[in-house]
Amino acid sequence: MSRTRTITLCGLFAALTAIGAFIKIPLPPPLVPFTLQFLFCALAGVLLGSKVGALSQLIYVLVGLVGIPVFTEGGGLHYVVKPTFGYLIGFVLGAYVIGLCVEKFKEINFKNLFIASLIGLIVVYVLGVVYMYIIYNFYIGNEMGVWVAVWGGAISCAPGDILICIITAIMGVKMIPALRRNRLTA
Repeated sequence: MSRTRTITLCGLFAALTAIGAFIKIPLPPPLVPFTLQFLFCALAGVLLGSKVGALSQLIYVLVGLVGIPVFTEGGGLHYVVKPTFGYLIGFVLGAYVIGLCVEKFKEINFKNLFIASLIGLIVVYVLGVVYMYIIYNFYIGNEMGVWVAVWGGAISCAPGDILICIITAIMGVKMIPALRRNRLTA
């Protein structure tokens, strides 16, 4: 993939993830709001591959940290102490892991893309829940049990996010062959 295409696709998926942050169902704390960010994180990994997919998500996070309000609750460096910041870190690693899985699979089919997306989702959940638990207990000072963190940060979101994994797999199966024919993906 040419450097120009790489930069363009990174910017596109960073922008799509930002748009996904504003398509949300707000939930009361400690529940994490449901957004479409993971859809674009997963698609970045599936369509762009491990390195470029992760880079697109890193660009998204950095744009938010410099103060541009692309996160669900704005932006700025102070976001690193928000309980949900771990999910943003998770998007970077999740896109990388999803892309790596897709690169390792010998065949592009629904099952493989669904499994890759699900593995990436687990990565996002682990980073998000652990970070939320640490921030609530050691920074904010609101004691939060492990079960409450897991329930609020993963289990309550799982049905919608599993649906996103299904959508990602369907879209990936349709888009990857076309993108490869036009040399727009890894």
